[in-house]
Amino acid sequence: MITLGSDEGVYAWVVANYALGTLGGNPLQTTGIIELGGASVQVTFVSNEPMPPEFSHTIKFGNSTYNLYSHSFLHFGQNVAFESLRESLISGDLELTANPLQKGIQIDPCSPKGYLHGRELWKLSPGSLAEKSKFLTTLQARGNFSECRSAALMLLEKGKEKCSHNQCYLGSAFMPKLKGNFLATENFFHTSKFFGLRPRAFLSNLIMAGQHFCGEDWSKLKNKYHSVNDEDLLHYCFSSAYIVALLHDSLGIALDDERVRFANQVKNIPLDWSLGAFILQSTADLNVQHHDPDWIVTIISDDSPTLVSLIAITLLLMFIAWTISKWRKAQLKTVYDLEKGRYIVTRVARR
Repeated sequence: MITLGSDEGVYAWVVANYALGTLGGNPLQTTGIIELGGASVQVTFVSNEPMPPEFSHTIKFGNSTYNLYSHSFLHFGQNVAFESLRESLISGDLELTANPLQKGIQIDPCSPKGYLHGRELWKLSPGSLAEKSKFLTTLQARGNFSECRSAALMLLEKGKEKCSHNQCYLGSAFMPKLKGNFLATENFFHTSKFFGLRPRAFLSNLIMAGQHFCGEDWSKLKNKYHSVNDEDLLHYCFSSAYIVALLHDSLGIALDDERVRFANQVKNIPLDWSLGAFILQSTADLNVQHHDPDWIVTIISDDSPTLVSLIAITLLLMFIAWTISKWRKAQLKTVYDLEKGRYIVTRVARR
């Protein structure tokens, strides 16, 4: 089964609201999802605004019907944005008015001072490597949260000139105005956890944490966070600035807004889109009208007989699938999922 990013957003919305106990009730009392992945940003929430059909998703649960906006903004994920910033700085495509070239030095405001960029030459995309190397040797790390935030906003505004709607918050894609509460997941959660922020921390708290981190010397950061590998540690200046540029500067969430909560699970239930797909399918098959969010916890608990049954059925299905695949002489094919930024393996039958 091929699952689109917008569908995954819908399923993540389902499992979140099921766990919160709001699924099956008033649509206006539900909670939206903003997921910051590695390759894309996914936004899903209830909206009464008219919207183009490609952004509209309708689901039914019990006696309630929900009209959802859901879209996956490809290339706006944290990892892709970080690499895009680096490429733009190296090529000179990104001009930061607050940081003009001085004596042939290109400034990187999103890397802490003292970091040496020459170590990452081998990670650049193929192309005119000699030309890029010329820029790279003059790329100087000078961590500055405000300037990094400005650079991040420039990335988020790319493509807005192609917007054919009344307003485009990210790129050129349609999006209604955000309403209600939201869960900010994946890299939102990982970044807030790294800085020790509480789940309902203000964006202003993230700004203060990011300012301190970006302005610190790289050697001091390595000593302080010695258990974090260098590649991950390097990203936190950019990620803090990117999150503020995304949620506040682009989506309009106030710096002191308590509607947004950083989380990757609710009531011990992981916010995994596959669980949301399972919930919808199960309730459709069983025609469930009333529910208890703890049933998912029961299923995934270690001592659950239901879990044992599911494992047995899964093993049986895997054996049957293996037998059929051997009979059909199938082969495996590895495909790169652009939206999630990872490889998946699929089975392709030979002719």
